[in-house]
Amino acid sequence: MKKLIFLLFSLPWMLANAQPAKMIPIFNGNNLEGWTKFLQRQGTDKDPQGVITVENGAIHVTGQDFGYIATKKSYRNFHLSLEFKWGEKKFPPREHQKRDAGICFNVDLVSNKIWPKCAECQIQEGDVGDLWLVDSVTAFVDGIQTEPKDYAQVVKIKDGERPHGDWNRVEVIFNNGKFIFKVNGVLVNEGEYLSITSGRILLQSEGAEIYYRDVKIEEL
Repeated sequence: MKKLIFLLFSLPWMLANAQPAKMIPIFNGNNLEGWTKFLQRQGTDKDPQGVITVENGAIHVTGQDFGYIATKKSYRNFHLSLEFKWGEKKFPPREHQKRDAGICFNVDLVSNKIWPKCAECQIQEGDVGDLWLVDSVTAFVDGIQTEPKDYAQVVKIKDGERPHGDWNRVEVIFNNGKFIFKVNGVLVNEGEYLSITSGRILLQSEGAEIYYRDVKIEEL
């Protein structure tokens, strides 16, 4: 009887949490509407070499110039999900280093530069899910308060990355100062008291060819 009562009271909660997430695409698969492009050597929305283009429903980044695409919209609390896959090309000054890119979030609406003040979910070969804190951003992770630095790194706690050439799903969940990074469903990093609380979302170009697709978000 007690078990039946528990199930009756639990059922509404279980059904509510079983509903599909209200994820909305923020990349339409056809063009970069809703995004701003910035490249270190070219500036804002100038890309004569085609460093960042749309191909076959994915964002294709050659990596030839450092930069990013950034949402024009600012987000406060959100659940971001996307897939990425590495290409083969690498460019100076990282032609002999690991392939590197990233998802930056809580970036202000004004400054376009390499790299703006932000928190970053690292996308780098073997290191997907590391946290980078840029330009004195701080957080509380695993019982430790980070120090304000130009660049501070917090290494992931688990590995969820798939082999080179496979698609990987990365999720960034940020809510009232708390953040969670998931890679292919594996919790790889988390913390709280992030010192920046809202802003744009950036997808990086950092010397390596990479593809992004199925970019979607739920505002919390």
